[in-house]
Amino acid sequence: MIKGYCDFYYNVRNMDDSVKFFESALGLKKQHGDVYWTTMVLGNLQLGLHWTEGEEIPPTIRDEHGQLSGGTLTLFSDNISEDRFKIENSGGKILGEDDAPWGHMLVFEDIDGNVLKLMNPK
Repeated sequence: MIKGYCDFYYNVRNMDDSVKFFESALGLKKQHGDVYWTTMVLGNLQLGLHWTEGEEIPPTIRDEHGQLSGGTLTLFSDNISEDRFKIENSGGKILGEDDAPWGHMLVFEDIDGNVLKLMNPK
């Protein structure tokens, strides 16, 4: 029987660089780490980083709203502009931003091309 959520993870090429990105750009804290797996936490979110042993991560089809296949992790932000600055200065790539009647969102790639989204619902 399924009891609940365990984690969501992304593959990364360089564990140290990815941990630095998720700490500096998104404020996640490292809970556990070894060569192959690191658990980052933010509130009740456990985000796993899985090392690819340096192998490239195949890109998924995406647009300014997120991935068109697979999932997109969406994080709550109460200041999209401030967080965008942190993401860009930490090496992230902005894919799109929309301040719509239902919320302000920012879609971006981490340093490995994994797609994430920030949302400030209205």
